Amino acid sequence: MQIAVFGLGYVDTSEWGGLMLDVIVSFVTVAGALPLGILLALGRRSRLPLVRFASVVFIEFWRGVPIITVIFLASLLLPLIMPTGFDVDRLARAIIGLAFVIAAYMAEAVRGGLQALPDSQAEAAQALGLGYWRIQRMIVLPQALRIALPAMTNEFIALFKNTTLVLIVSLFDLLGIAQAALADPAWVGMNMEAYVFAGAIYWFACFGVSQWSRSREKRLQVAHGR
Repeated sequence: MQIAVFGLGYVDTSEWGGLMLDVIVSFVTVAGALPLGILLALGRRSRLPLVRFASVVFIEFWRGVPIITVIFLASLLLPLIMPTGFDVDRLARAIIGLAFVIAAYMAEAVRGGLQALPDSQAEAAQALGLGYWRIQRMIVLPQALRIALPAMTNEFIALFKNTTLVLIVSLFDLLGIAQAALADPAWVGMNMEAYVFAGAIYWFACFGVSQWSRSREKRLQVAHGR
């Protein structure tokens, strides 16, 4: 996987690192996990036994596997199941594994929002002749996602901190770069400074996301007259 931005030269993902790697992994993972999580939440509440069973199995399996194990196995197993000559980038493998885990957690957060809504809204929409997907898209999901926003924000913050686990597949995020810098003789004895600096960046990033979520909640409450 190679990317060029603003006319700059190509930089292979094996050379990515630092805070940029944390941000990219977090946002790309959530971008893939959130739609899948919504579908899984709807599937778990489905009246079709096969769909409901498949959703439950997916959610419970990925929620029960440690994230570090998922990243490690994704880096080892994906190349084995891909067709001959088709290589999956190491960073992409880690993101795919993380996306499955986060999708399972997002599904439960969204399901909590769905359960908070009265069934009478969907029944009234059915009485007006609206189909299932229109009811979900126009009535149910907008309200459920608003209710589930705090829980989804919590999952994003946990994901942002868990991006440090990509170190197991030799991808150096912010904390990994700090640890690698401590191996330099010029930085010997500065462990506290390195870890405090890295921890402060994580804290400010997570606090910023939390504040953004709170402001969105207030705006959505005002928009819905609450």
